Amino acid sequence: MSRAIIKYIPGLLLTFLIAIAATYISKTFFNNLVGSTVIALFLGVALHPLIKSHIIFRNGITFTSKRLLRLAIIGMGVTLHLKEVIAIGSFSLIVMLFTLATAFGGGWLLGKVLKMPWRQAALISAGTGICGGSAIAALSPVINAKNKDVAYALSATFIFDVLMVILFPIMGKLLNMSDAGYGLWTGTAVNDTSSVLAAGYAFSENAGSFAIIVKLARTLSIVPIVLAFSLIEAKNTKTSTNNKVSIVRIFPWFVLIFFGVVIINSFSLINGNLATYVSGGGKWAMVMALAAVGLSTDALHLARSGAKPMFHGFVISLAVVVVSYVVQMMLNQI
Repeated sequence: MSRAIIKYIPGLLLTFLIAIAATYISKTFFNNLVGSTVIALFLGVALHPLIKSHIIFRNGITFTSKRLLRLAIIGMGVTLHLKEVIAIGSFSLIVMLFTLATAFGGGWLLGKVLKMPWRQAALISAGTGICGGSAIAALSPVINAKNKDVAYALSATFIFDVLMVILFPIMGKLLNMSDAGYGLWTGTAVNDTSSVLAAGYAFSENAGSFAIIVKLARTLSIVPIVLAFSLIEAKNTKTSTNNKVSIVRIFPWFVLIFFGVVIINSFSLINGNLATYVSGGGKWAMVMALAAVGLSTDALHLARSGAKPMFHGFVISLAVVVVSYVVQMMLNQI
């Protein structure tokens, strides 16, 4: 076995063991009312102080939290049909127009009130409105954001995501939401992709599938948003030489692969038994990915982040949650 593969094994094994523990705890102590993805996330956060200094785990954890998560999402496409994607996607686009306007319009206005650097406010808005850390990572070099601004934005969006992973399933059940309505709400209002999956599948399997569709449609908005901010930065700095945007680099290609799998499945080209195995493997990979996200999270570092970014992130995230729910009520999709 080559060294290139061996370096991933310790981290992969660790996340696999956490996934086993999370699944057992979910079934035994919570009767699956608290999803294994949620438990895996918090087990990972709890174990972070113990493994953060051990470099041996790093490659496998990074692979699991990023690449394996994307493979898991693609794998879930074998259970979905094009009609479902089109139906959910059409409503999600309407809701997203309002949530994106809330995230960026409200984020800009609140940033002005709090006298925050505009780049910092823009990063928090991108993380809240689009897809958490991925959007922040894509936008930060385009607007020449400082490392401190990136750290604040990541902390602000992640802390709210952790709260939503816990509270969204509870609120969804209290509000007696349908699987489709809850999936649409989660996909448009929860920030990071991993958190959307955790919150979605904690409600029901169908809600999780709907949330994936909505979230991936929302992720595509990263391209026009990054392009728009590249123009803003060019105007502010009176130059365009340092703000060239690579569409190839920022485009979420795995989203297209996911939709490709959905199309193939819609024409009944995937064997039923194979689809069952792939779907089951995808769900297991999601639990491992959430464990890896937790293992990568320094809770103490997040707690020490600045008060203004935390307040900004909380207010904008809460506004997006409320706007998403209200728009769905107007569309009778709850």
